[in-house]
Amino acid sequence: MDLRVRISELMATVRAELSELVAMQSVADPRQFPPEECMRTAEWVRDRFTALGFADARLELTPDGSHAVVGRRIAADPAAPTVLLYAHYDVQPPLDESAWRTPPFELTEVDGRWYGRGAADCKGNIVMHLLALRALGDDIPVNLKLVVEGSEEQGTGGLESFVEANPDVLRADTILVCDTGNAAVGRPAATVSLRGMANVVVTVQALASEVHSGMFGGPAPDALAALVEMLADLRDRKGNTTIAGLDATRSWQGEPYPSEQFRTDAGVLDGVELLGDGTVSDMLWARPAVTVLGIDCPPVTGSSAAIVPRAAARLNLRIPPGTDANEAHDALVAQLRATAPWGVNVDVRTEAIGSPFEASVDGPGFGAMGAAMQEAYGTPMTMLGQGGSIPLCNVLADTYPEAEIILMGVEEPLALIHAPNESVDPGEIEHLALSLALFLRGYGA
Repeated sequence: MDLRVRISELMATVRAELSELVAMQSVADPRQFPPEECMRTAEWVRDRFTALGFADARLELTPDGSHAVVGRRIAADPAAPTVLLYAHYDVQPPLDESAWRTPPFELTEVDGRWYGRGAADCKGNIVMHLLALRALGDDIPVNLKLVVEGSEEQGTGGLESFVEANPDVLRADTILVCDTGNAAVGRPAATVSLRGMANVVVTVQALASEVHSGMFGGPAPDALAALVEMLADLRDRKGNTTIAGLDATRSWQGEPYPSEQFRTDAGVLDGVELLGDGTVSDMLWARPAVTVLGIDCPPVTGSSAAIVPRAAARLNLRIPPGTDANEAHDALVAQLRATAPWGVNVDVRTEAIGSPFEASVDGPGFGAMGAAMQEAYGTPMTMLGQGGSIPLCNVLADTYPEAEIILMGVEEPLALIHAPNESVDPGEIEHLALSLALFLRGYGA
């Protein structure tokens, strides 16, 4: 059987199924969308995989209230290796719908790309799995397990808790986490490192209440000015993160990220400099990076001639592999307290801490995937880092220390995941499905 031809023939079904999936508004937040949408999507996923031989495919309720689709398909030789296929069916909210060039929950083709919320992240990976399995038919020489979770975008940890409580359900030799993507369209990649993160909210208070800036300005401490000084101390003039105790000099050894490509992908305006004294890859994947996510202070419109008594900021610290997440968090908190001027009161509340992840690249699964992607794309598989965090990877690594974990997927920079106008290149679905089919056939040989 020629898998390339078979997958090409089946691509017509992909468009139709992805249209159905994108139309389901599966945002796992009942404050924004009806929970019935997530349940309908989970049932759709369960039914499709049941039809492909996952006889026990079912919905498992996880501790955060979401449902994960779980199932398995046994090979003719039960002693064959086991591969776990992962994706998620929940999506980000569409944000500002007026910023979309097409309806967010209607799959629409524009200039060869398919637009819609979840088209790439991560419903595109669900149909990619289905396409690969249909192309293989009964010729799958490995045992398969499946998990498609329903709350990944909310970060509430439902599947992580489920894995810890039910370790045997998803145990496998190789785990394919299909929620990342390639360096660019047509350039296959495996993500081998993920930055961890620490989110904190720092609050500064200097006065009991607002006071008139004309009557008290000068000697009266300004909480907003104090906060600005503390935040400025977290970076140097070049934009390097400068938190005492965190190494900001490491270099990335994998696939480079060309600076001009990054400027285009990130929408950096003409004349605006990129931050840091390392390469783009160094700054993204090998070094810590602190971002101010939001500030609570009076808005310009409606502000009065008063000294601000209280101000707060929400900070996100991204932590590269090789750095302990708790130690990085503690270093951030210590620096915020140490740099607070004028004796102002400082409170730091921790929202979340997540550890970085680094994959092993010397196992048989990684080698088989490299060979499969080479054949499917006609170009070698590269290794990428990712600035985002996937806490599940650390739970999987801790629960299944002998398993290989490979991160891959149909996303790439033009996909604009989490933003308005998310899209997927259908060629990425086709080539990744061929890669997966070749991998499953080669890995079990």
